[in-house]
Amino acid sequence: VQLQASGGGLVQAGGSLRLSCAASGSILSISAMGWYRQAAGKQRELVVVIGRGGTTNYADSVKGRFTISRDNAKNTVYLQMNSLKPEDTDVYYCHAERIATPVGFQYDVWGQGTQVTVSS
Repeated sequence: VQLQASGGGLVQAGGSLRLSCAASGSILSISAMGWYRQAAGKQRELVVVIGRGGTTNYADSVKGRFTISRDNAKNTVYLQMNSLKPEDTDVYYCHAERIATPVGFQYDVWGQGTQVTVSS
């Protein structure tokens, strides 16, 4: 099982980007999924998490600008980022808390990072 993130890029301040993260492999279900971000030399921080039923928890810094959604049938989570600011520049990582497979559970699964750069 792996997570594949896509959708990062370079955008001007005020612009928008949409990130996607698809889980692949033999998957029965996925519990909470989320997005984190990390700048060079800093700790990875939570951006937003979404439960399987749709409950969300956003970092204060992105509330009102970012929207997370998921498609359980496609095992995919999305992050719509609007009104981007230069301080949103980071590497963004998707995460799955627990993935159920036919042979057991995988916990704390991370995708590869995708770079988001916001120019001023």
